[in-house]
Amino acid sequence: MKRGRLRVLLGAAPGVGKTYTMLEEGRRLVGEGHDVVVGFVETHGRRATADMAEGLEIVPRRAIEHRGVTLDEMDLDAVLARRPEVALVDELAHTNAPGSRHAKRWQDVEELLDAGIDVVSTVNTQHIESLGDVVLQITGVPQRETIPDRVLRAADQVEVVDLSPQALRDRLSGGLVYPAERIDAALSNYFRLGNLTALREIALLWLADEVDQALKKYRAEHGIDRKWEARERVVVALTGGPEGETLLRRGARIAARASGGELIAVHVTNPDGMRARHPGALDAQRTLVEQLGGTFHQVVGEDVPRALVEFARSMDATQLVIGVSRRSRLAAAFSPPGIGATVIRESGDIDVHIVTHAAAGAAVSLPRLARGALGRTRLVMGFVVALVAGPLLSWVLTRFHTESSITSDVLAYQLLVIVVALIGGIWPALFAAVLSGLTLNFLFIEPLYTLTIAEPRQLLALVFYVANALLVSYVVDQAARRTREARRAAAESQMLATMAGSVLRGEDALQAMVTRTREAFGLTGVRLLVDGEPVVADGEPSNDDRVTLLPIADRAVLELHGHDPDTSERRLLQVIATQMDAALEHGALARAAETADALAETDRVRSALLAAVGHDLRRPLTSASAAISALRSAEVRLPDDERQELLDTAAESLDSLAELVTNLLDVSRVQAGALAVRLAPMEAADVVFPALDELGLGPGEVELDLADDAPQLLADAGLLQRVVVNLLANAVRHSPVGERVRLAASGFRGHVQLRIVDRGPGIPPERRDEVFTPFQRLGDTDNETGLGLGLALSKGFVEGMDGTLEVEDTPGGGLTMVVTLPAVTADRDARPPATPEEAR
Repeated sequence: MKRGRLRVLLGAAPGVGKTYTMLEEGRRLVGEGHDVVVGFVETHGRRATADMAEGLEIVPRRAIEHRGVTLDEMDLDAVLARRPEVALVDELAHTNAPGSRHAKRWQDVEELLDAGIDVVSTVNTQHIESLGDVVLQITGVPQRETIPDRVLRAADQVEVVDLSPQALRDRLSGGLVYPAERIDAALSNYFRLGNLTALREIALLWLADEVDQALKKYRAEHGIDRKWEARERVVVALTGGPEGETLLRRGARIAARASGGELIAVHVTNPDGMRARHPGALDAQRTLVEQLGGTFHQVVGEDVPRALVEFARSMDATQLVIGVSRRSRLAAAFSPPGIGATVIRESGDIDVHIVTHAAAGAAVSLPRLARGALGRTRLVMGFVVALVAGPLLSWVLTRFHTESSITSDVLAYQLLVIVVALIGGIWPALFAAVLSGLTLNFLFIEPLYTLTIAEPRQLLALVFYVANALLVSYVVDQAARRTREARRAAAESQMLATMAGSVLRGEDALQAMVTRTREAFGLTGVRLLVDGEPVVADGEPSNDDRVTLLPIADRAVLELHGHDPDTSERRLLQVIATQMDAALEHGALARAAETADALAETDRVRSALLAAVGHDLRRPLTSASAAISALRSAEVRLPDDERQELLDTAAESLDSLAELVTNLLDVSRVQAGALAVRLAPMEAADVVFPALDELGLGPGEVELDLADDAPQLLADAGLLQRVVVNLLANAVRHSPVGERVRLAASGFRGHVQLRIVDRGPGIPPERRDEVFTPFQRLGDTDNETGLGLGLALSKGFVEGMDGTLEVEDTPGGGLTMVVTLPAVTADRDARPPATPEEAR
């Protein structure tokens, strides 16, 4: 069966007109002859939206009873049975009522799509899972209902329903979004002009990124490797020299000219190393890149121009910014083409900007050559100089030759050999020495114009001549080798420093190392496997890549996709592997530390438990023991009514003791022998409703006020339920007949407060401190009220969850118990959400 198509209308904020647009599209499709039904629509009391729904076929909603409240949800089975061509389903991120087939409405939509039904739905930017922390920072309002990014990215079509911030505020002021009583608060908080502007930009940027990903996928599927200028991406090439800041600022200005332009900085390190002329300059430039809103990358490449162009193509760059060569004109005239000329030739359809700077043309040729490695280019240059300069020198010397100039002629040829040795090394120098010796013998030593060695000393002189060339060449070759090793070490240190810097700037250690390894060695993909399972990955390897496995400790393997690393690269990879091993060990130690913290919390709660219930355990035991001792006494004959009273006292005490033990064992961690505290995000309702069920309390006895905008709280569901049960039981017990206990939940300065309010006699202020003292019950010494867990134990449980339990006066008389617990916020390290079983 062909899967249905999903079309999502994305809005920056409530009230922009997503639902109206969805219904308008439904009317259009009906007019074109399509079979359309409304699976679910939420008008929020807006007249225009309700009018737009008239005339469309609406599938009746399904009523679900939950804790005495009737909730209306989309009837998924009815829509599937109706099997329309198109279903309109509002609020894709909505959480379904308990008892529904799926927890989320987007899961209902997935089932409709699997059945071949096209769906048009709506969602707001703040409900996208990856944007939750950003929206919280902007608006200060946490979002409990979210939709995974993968669901939205898998949609066949995503459209932004756009409305300017001021126009949305005007709609809100006109009463077209919220009722009159909510308008002022909304305008002053969530719907501030700055908030709406930022949310609108987030929505547009998210859609732009989605379009960009779709474009990359299309190009990859169709094998298109040429540049498509869908978005300006400016790559700035950094050498580590002082000109880097100039290039970065120029690149940032180019990127800023196009809305949504990206700034990308790259430093290419060749295997010989490419050191910055000024220490620390590259680190300062990396910081500047981040300040300008760009990203920094470092790659290793034998051919610097080709590596630059390949990196730019891999990033779909449209602009490439490089600096003018620092070589002098003389050096440029007698050396191969510079990086700029090669980049221009290789760049193809990427625009290249060559930016001048203060350091342009400031370098000297020969010292730079002397410091360089003796690669193929220098070897060729040595032979070229020998072949060109040798005949030219011979012509000059023959023009000015005299019988007394033989010494200067020999020294001139010796200088030529040394210069060739400095440029090309041993083999060009040996060639120049032999060629110069033969030329000297042929042109300047009697008999002229013949290659004749008349005397043995002439042969010895030629041997010395060649030996000098060999010695000079050897020194040059060794110096170049040492320079190459030093540069290689500098390049490796620089790359390791880049990895360390990525970690220090807050990136995940393993992810940063894997990413930088792929970029530095020019690999198509890198994966870190632990026990055979991929933990971190970067890149998109193909099936044609060579795969190299690098073991890390005993359990982990680094999987490299691309070329086979050479010996020097493998040595550096071993260093990276050691760092990854250390990162894995650090992660294991961090998890062990978390376990130790949990044990410390457990010990704290256990101490509170023992201190709180010690007296409560002794009281019923003492009462029961005294009653039974009196009944067993043979010295005193008790009347029947007193005997019955003692029996009742013993029975009540033992029942109270059994109730206390049962309540303690209800906490699963006590049953396991260790009272562990497991904090997890949850709604207040996840604990309040089970507590009401346990006590058998209904709307006639408890008034609930659970704020819709209250954030999730961080608590242990089992412990918090015991606390709420105890506090509610106390409040109901002391409330006057006919008075309802009130339970309210609300957010307050990064915390969630549960307030249990009663209208009972209250507690005198001077005795407030005695409420939580284990050996004080404020005169409650009978056995009929039940022991429960006690306020002292409740306080210990709350403190074990990093919260507080306090006493306040109820306005008008009574007592209010306030439980304050941490709220789940963007800057808090929230634990994994609790499972339904753990939340009960």
